[in-house]
Amino acid sequence: MLELIKFIAVLGIVYSFAAIASKVAQYRVRLPIGVPVGLLSILVFVLVGVITKIGAQDVGVLITPRGLSPEPLKTGWHFVAPWNSVFTMDRTVWVYTFSNKKDEGQVKGEDAVWTPTKDGIKMGLDLSISWRIDPDYAPWIYQNVSESDGHGESRYIWIEQNIIRAKTKSALALTVSDYTPIEVYSSKRQGIQDAVFKKLGAELGLYHIILEQVDIREVFYNEEYEKAINNKKLAEQEALRLVEVTKQKEEQLKQSSIEKNIAIQKAQGESEALKIKGQAISSNPKIIQLEWIAKWNGTLPTYMLGNSNGVMLNLDKMEK
Repeated sequence: MLELIKFIAVLGIVYSFAAIASKVAQYRVRLPIGVPVGLLSILVFVLVGVITKIGAQDVGVLITPRGLSPEPLKTGWHFVAPWNSVFTMDRTVWVYTFSNKKDEGQVKGEDAVWTPTKDGIKMGLDLSISWRIDPDYAPWIYQNVSESDGHGESRYIWIEQNIIRAKTKSALALTVSDYTPIEVYSSKRQGIQDAVFKKLGAELGLYHIILEQVDIREVFYNEEYEKAINNKKLAEQEALRLVEVTKQKEEQLKQSSIEKNIAIQKAQGESEALKIKGQAISSNPKIIQLEWIAKWNGTLPTYMLGNSNGVMLNLDKMEK
């Protein structure tokens, strides 16, 4: 918008000069109100030159002949003297990512953070750091936090490479060293993330950088340690399988022993019963008759032998 107004003001100034020239040369064609247009255009041009607009996503740093103004220029319109200049800085959130994947990390190639655990085992972590500058301290950051010739995005890249990256690695190493590999990999990941956020936030605060979020996206072991863990798990599973087989065999032996004892006791019971029965019969022969009577179904035999040898009577015919 300001650029358009400035362009129109320049056209007005040109028109004014053309009108004055046509009047001086006494051309037949005269341009009216040349002087008023010229004066108004010059005034507009000067006003536009001293007006600066700071966008909603930016903060301005005012540079004067005496140095930097300590007060930042917030979002809106500001009058700036022609001998001053304004440098705008991005106040939005930036994200710096550590990743082992080439298409994700800020540094191409293997860029995960490797740090030792409580047991001395190194583990890799992929994480993202969300941060932004404190707009109230934009002049201080402009003057103190960046390389001398940094400008635009290059200034922020310098901050990420030299402050965000270094401080993140330090905070992560100090935190992970208090945990075992299993805790880092699973149960304590949220606690580690919170602790890193607290440590890193305090460190970045010294540079007036606001930490928005720390996200631990992935945790992994180094290749040799992961192989050792897999081999250990396989050995543990095999041991558990053998224990289960042993338990089954022991149970089978117990069952077999129980069945054997039952068979022995049953045989002993039958033997004792026969012994008692034999003693009873020998002492009282009529017991056999009583058993015969007890087992008789009430039906007489069809044939029976007589007193004489070889004589067989048919009881059915005799009844008829």
